[in-house]
Amino acid sequence: MELTEHYLRRSEQVAGAFVTLTADVALAQARAVDAGQISGPLAGVVCPVKDLFFMVGANTRFGSVAYDFPAMADDNVVLAMREAGLVFTGKTTTPEFGLPCYTEPDPSVSAAARCVWDSDRTAGGSSGGAAVAVAAGLAPIAHGSDGGGSVRIPAAANGLVGIKPSRGRISNGPLRDPIGDLVTSGPLARTVSDAAALLDVMAKPFPGDPFYSPPPQSTFLAAARRPVQPLRIGYFTDTIITDVDVHPEAEAAVQATVTLLSELGHDVRPIARPFGPETMLQFEHLWYVLALLTPVLPGDEDRLQPTTRYLRGLGREVPGISVAQAVSLARIQTRVATAAWADVDVVVTPTTNGPAPLVADFVDTVDPARDFENQKAWAAYTAAFNLTGQPAISLPLHVTPDGLPVGVQFVGTMFGEQTLLALAAQIETAQPWHDRKPVAW
Repeated sequence: MELTEHYLRRSEQVAGAFVTLTADVALAQARAVDAGQISGPLAGVVCPVKDLFFMVGANTRFGSVAYDFPAMADDNVVLAMREAGLVFTGKTTTPEFGLPCYTEPDPSVSAAARCVWDSDRTAGGSSGGAAVAVAAGLAPIAHGSDGGGSVRIPAAANGLVGIKPSRGRISNGPLRDPIGDLVTSGPLARTVSDAAALLDVMAKPFPGDPFYSPPPQSTFLAAARRPVQPLRIGYFTDTIITDVDVHPEAEAAVQATVTLLSELGHDVRPIARPFGPETMLQFEHLWYVLALLTPVLPGDEDRLQPTTRYLRGLGREVPGISVAQAVSLARIQTRVATAAWADVDVVVTPTTNGPAPLVADFVDTVDPARDFENQKAWAAYTAAFNLTGQPAISLPLHVTPDGLPVGVQFVGTMFGEQTLLALAAQIETAQPWHDRKPVAW
């Protein structure tokens, strides 16, 4: 109860993290834990839920003026978290339908989520509210989701650990299995062990899940605590976006990481990426159609934000054959990437193309086409691995001279989360980051 009350008080003091606080739900859960009525591996630990997911006891907004209704049942991942004994202090802020890689919902829905290190900059998205909650000390861990980088991008922008697990590791049920199977839930945390512990409780299979994820050999938390043998690690920094240069801070982040990995005894080498700009076209076709999968009443279409309307309009122009081809090519791309990188255990890239950009330069409500191009240029490294389904983790390994965090992305083999976590924990021990806290803390 004391922890829950503490975090609820803190959460009232920082804008942008929560679309709604659920004090009644949280206090009832905490009271039941203290009374011994609820148990579980994370019993009593505070963990907010992203507001793209249904959680009994709270309304769901999807970051949109078009939605505000109570949940009749938990999404599968929320149920798994509830059964683990987690305490839900609220629903975290997300952009409309989770589509942008920033978190600027309509002000009537929620305050914007901004970078905890510079409030003029984006917190990233679409799990921006979840990242702010953890980075500002409003919760030790948070639930997020990732369809094109939406866990890893805000983790990088705010100096956190963010994990996108393998496709099928976490259930998307019971209602939503998005087209192209791009989206998965994932944890945000300050440390590798905390992220691994949350992943353990999220990764529960449910009947009817369309993908089989083989059980790990041990818990993910155990993997984050075991020594790692020398690995074969490849790296690249060139983007797959045409005419987009690599930001010098993104380049510096990877180069410093390469040096650290070599010092830790790993075999590190530059590699070529087995995909080019055509991969982004596949992703875009799926993303446009994904924007349409959230139903909107005809009278509400004009109330949606400009970029949402723009993406939904593009979705209506994608013919069925293009959708089928995009799904097919994504499957082929998975095989190509797996074959091309068969001789490496882990691939390293920047998470984002530089630190969090200024909102004034980045978000364009007048020209949504420019807005989307800005997003692609910054989020140039993450979406490819939603297409392939490989696990990926962002670690806060670099800080600019202005004090802004820049993440480094580590991509594993399919279902290779345990290797990623063991390596991430080794890196964290060699170069700790969790004591670095923003003013909001």
